Amino acid sequence: MTDTTSQPIPKKEAKGLFQQLELDARLLGMIGAFVILCIGFNIFTDGRFLTPRNIFNLSIQTVSVAIMASGMVFVIVNRHIDLSVGALLATCSAVMAMIQTEWLPGTLGFGLDHPMTWAITIVVGLAVGTLIGAFQGWMVGYLAIPAFIVTLGGFLVWRNVAWYLTSGQTKGPLDSTFLIFGGTNGTLGTTWSWIIGLIAAAAAVWTLWSSRRAKAAHGFGVKPVWAEATISGIITAAILGFVWILNSYNIPTRRLERMFEARGEVMPEGLTVGYGLPISVLILIAVAIVMTMVAKRTRLGRYIYATGGNPDAAELSGINTRFLTVKIFALMGFLCALSAVVASARLANHSNDIGTLDELRVIAAAVIGGTALAGGAGTIYGAILGALIMQALQSGMAMVGVDAPFQNIVVGTVLVLAVFIDIVYRKRVGAK
Repeated sequence: MTDTTSQPIPKKEAKGLFQQLELDARLLGMIGAFVILCIGFNIFTDGRFLTPRNIFNLSIQTVSVAIMASGMVFVIVNRHIDLSVGALLATCSAVMAMIQTEWLPGTLGFGLDHPMTWAITIVVGLAVGTLIGAFQGWMVGYLAIPAFIVTLGGFLVWRNVAWYLTSGQTKGPLDSTFLIFGGTNGTLGTTWSWIIGLIAAAAAVWTLWSSRRAKAAHGFGVKPVWAEATISGIITAAILGFVWILNSYNIPTRRLERMFEARGEVMPEGLTVGYGLPISVLILIAVAIVMTMVAKRTRLGRYIYATGGNPDAAELSGINTRFLTVKIFALMGFLCALSAVVASARLANHSNDIGTLDELRVIAAAVIGGTALAGGAGTIYGAILGALIMQALQSGMAMVGVDAPFQNIVVGTVLVLAVFIDIVYRKRVGAK
């Protein structure tokens, strides 16, 4: 006797192109918005926005905010906020400037360009940022003071500590080795840029295919081979295209002549040399890789996202959430100090307004990049892309001739709109 109650096996729905490629819809939307933004500004600036020179400047201007935004992801994922990042950057910058210009020459006799000056400066600056961040995290985690209040107080305290350290003066010039971390003063040149670009592309493709093999070995579903090959091609083209654009920006002739004169040589007639990859951009890439690995491959990262998703359950499972808070804010302080190195080296001095409004830019970059203010969700690459969008928006408006007050109005509007879009997106995903 046959069983007539069995149900027919439902047919699998055919997957579309983007489903087979398994591309993140949010990431695609951000990339699309960035492309539209760049094309629009390029039209309004008569083709000046997408020149190699402006893309080079855009990349080095983004680095400082992007580094801090990667740390802000962990802070917001853990259901906190840090309003002191710009002020903390200013304090670290002031400390490092005073070390180079006054404290080392006055105590150890180390002047500018001494082999130890830049190293001592950076180590002390990073230590100061980490300790201040840990102190703020201790107040949040162990004294149960809301992070909003602690960091709002830090916003006022550290900005004025920086002012008192320098007596309100601009401090410079800075050590020449220290300046290579800032932008045009430190680039790899075209040859090494191509080498690094090829290595990065090969490493990215190898990582992609290694991940595929690992999934297949454990019985997980994998994308079709053609989809993996397409993603590999896009990644390779993006990396090498970026290197090609930066290599296309040539060092100005007069500056190149001075570089030859400093070496006691005569510049050949008609010589052109490209800047290549800035060292500050390499620092950002390294931070992005390390932070992504921390988020996805380490116990610390798992604890951060678990606590942000459900703090009570995380504490009941044995996670020391108070000490975790200290670690997160200490890491944020370290990244603020690293951003201070990049920012002050790019400006070639310490000024009182360094880091002003970076709180807005960093939080906006993280939120625009998809970090949920409710906690538990956020990506490092999203925050960095958010920082790039923010910088492109501000740079483009400046090139078009938009007044500074209206620029801030636009940035504030974009931030609110980004949060609204994030809320709508999460509701739709949750409803499926």
